[in-house]
Amino acid sequence: MPLTDLEIRRAKPAEKTYTKADGNGLSLQIEPNGSKGWRFRYRYEGKAKMLSLGTYPKVSLSEARSKRDEAQDLLAAGINPSDSRKEKKLAQQDKQGNTFEFIAREWYQRRYDLWAESYRTEMIATFEKDVFPYIGHRPIDSISPMELMGVLSRIEKRGATEKMRKVRQRCGEVWKYAIATGRALTNPAPDLASVMMPHKKEHYPHLKAAELPEFLTALQAYTGNILVKFALKLLILTGTRPGELRKAKWSEFDFENNLWSVPEERMKMRRPHVVPLSRQALAILAELRTMTSGYLYVFPGRLEKVKPISDMSLNVLIRRVGYGGRATGHGFRHTMSTILHEQGFNSAWIELQLAHVDKNSIRGTYNHALYLDGRREMMQWYADYIDQLITSSLGNS
Repeated sequence: MPLTDLEIRRAKPAEKTYTKADGNGLSLQIEPNGSKGWRFRYRYEGKAKMLSLGTYPKVSLSEARSKRDEAQDLLAAGINPSDSRKEKKLAQQDKQGNTFEFIAREWYQRRYDLWAESYRTEMIATFEKDVFPYIGHRPIDSISPMELMGVLSRIEKRGATEKMRKVRQRCGEVWKYAIATGRALTNPAPDLASVMMPHKKEHYPHLKAAELPEFLTALQAYTGNILVKFALKLLILTGTRPGELRKAKWSEFDFENNLWSVPEERMKMRRPHVVPLSRQALAILAELRTMTSGYLYVFPGRLEKVKPISDMSLNVLIRRVGYGGRATGHGFRHTMSTILHEQGFNSAWIELQLAHVDKNSIRGTYNHALYLDGRREMMQWYADYIDQLITSSLGNS
């Protein structure tokens, strides 16, 4: 006789597994631990088969009968229900593995070790905030240019045109990867460059050469945190990025050869960077060694010595000496570049000192060795120039 819900609920576990038949191949299997599972037994090509249809009460009696009837319909059509289920599962996995988010995360993991930590953190956060909520669930080969344009337009409306440009480029890289792995045929990202608002590049606030003497005088007079003051002075003399300087470790300095080697994982372009140190930079480091040589970082944090000073420290100091909005830590790189170019120094030396991308791949292979002597000379000139500005400014005050 067919089963009833009351009979199923009252079925108690026994020492061994047993079954209660419902009819037409459907039965309920009761385990010693009390679990109750639906089973459909059938024959296919002369062989006995069994298909699990779920557990009771998650799958009710009526739902189990419906699943049995579907399986019988497949059998009538000459299809093995078990094979059909496997094919559906594979198709679902293929569908999930074809979404934009799945492929983007796969691409991200493959390139993870090539990027600096700050860059990859910012990248995935942008995808999660600005891209995945809108097209992440969509199969990548079905996303139209208009859909991607909608994603970019949301960012553009915020006025974040530079971020919009980066998102378009990164999405384009994901599509390139999808094409290479056989999951897409076309890349809609490049064609959108001509229809989106171009980004107007703005330089970090920076000082002109004529404004340096007054700033340097104000910096000399500053009596606050001496560690941050030294950090800003060293930043001005080396032309490094604030993040590269803040996280400098004593182990990176070669005082026999007067060089500072910044490892590739801290560089924006993921290339190791060698910085020649002027006499003035070495003098600052000598003073710092008396203060922080016992710590990992050259500029340890005020409260947590195992961490470097915060990313706001340098700009806070600039604001405190009266130059908020007029200068930034990053802006001193622009100031240095302008002055050195005006003095006629080799452009390749300057670009390498600032760790800019060298578009000539052959020259880029050898430029560290070829240009080091020239950069030593250039950076010593610049440090002497800064000293002269300080001396003349103090003499005139």
